[in-house]
Amino acid sequence: MAAAPKTAGSKSPALSSNRPVRKIIAQNKKARHEYSIEDVFECGVVLMGTEVKSLRLGRASLVDGFATIDNGEVYLHGVHIPEYAFGSWTNHTPRRVRKLLLHKGEILRLIGKTKESGLTLVPLSLYFVEGKVKVEIALARGKKSWDKRQDLAKRDADREVSRALGRRAKGYTE
Repeated sequence: MAAAPKTAGSKSPALSSNRPVRKIIAQNKKARHEYSIEDVFECGVVLMGTEVKSLRLGRASLVDGFATIDNGEVYLHGVHIPEYAFGSWTNHTPRRVRKLLLHKGEILRLIGKTKESGLTLVPLSLYFVEGKVKVEIALARGKKSWDKRQDLAKRDADREVSRALGRRAKGYTE
């Protein structure tokens, strides 16, 4: 029995899923090294038109970014979105404070958690989902230097184990 022919519009079952596709603009890789992540939230961002155009070109930096809660609203500070090259007088300031969009319950939970000592809000990534810009912020606790060394040692050990298992599976013995 022959399979039905595939048309140009049909997708294979493995490719079709209900999850929206993320187009990553920028990631804060250093945040996972500097902080231990407690909880992660996905937020919308209030942006100007030229900021969105600049982000579509893939230009942004989350390195110095952090979020604060003021008067029951969450704001993103220190994120650099460069000016749009073809913008006119309507261009934005690169490091302006941007409002984050969260549900009221999430904001209340963040307020309660950030009251604890040592917890901060750090942006992990900036991406497009269905044409809308989202930022992933983490409720994080700063790591001590020995924590960072411990994580690096654990990662190296895991890498060595996986290499040894790979060699063993291929039949190489030493």
